[in-house]
Amino acid sequence: MTEQAPCFHSLAFRKIPTPDYADVCLAVLPQGAGTDPTEWAERLFAVESMPRWVAGAMGLRQALVPLIGVPKAPLDTFSVTEQSGEEALIFVRDKHLDFAAAVGVDPVGRLIRVTTAVVLKGWRGKLYFSLVRPVHPIVVNSMLKKATRPQPTPR
Repeated sequence: MTEQAPCFHSLAFRKIPTPDYADVCLAVLPQGAGTDPTEWAERLFAVESMPRWVAGAMGLRQALVPLIGVPKAPLDTFSVTEQSGEEALIFVRDKHLDFAAAVGVDPVGRLIRVTTAVVLKGWRGKLYFSLVRPVHPIVVNSMLKKATRPQPTPR
């Protein structure tokens, strides 16, 4: 038996090959859901799709980050910047960090995956992300849970 080195491919790691932080969150696609990764990325990161507490945390972030010299996020921060194969990429280059989130859809396994990679820049990035790091997987899993919740059928 030949041993093979682990191999994990994602657009997130193509943009940020050596991250300071990375995680992967998974959810099961609802029955009958589409498999277009760009549609899923747009759905996941739309404000109206976020749980209320996540949207509130994003609003709090916008209010507080200028205090440490980090710019407020523009409205189009979570726009898809690229799609390749089964993944859509959201990539943000900022003063305090670079952020890549690749939303991948496996139509055979009926899974959706969010791969995040982050590079921190300077003390502002380290300070900012020291607060974000513990809750990041909780936030992404909450967004996945809400986005993959079966939609009520119209009457």
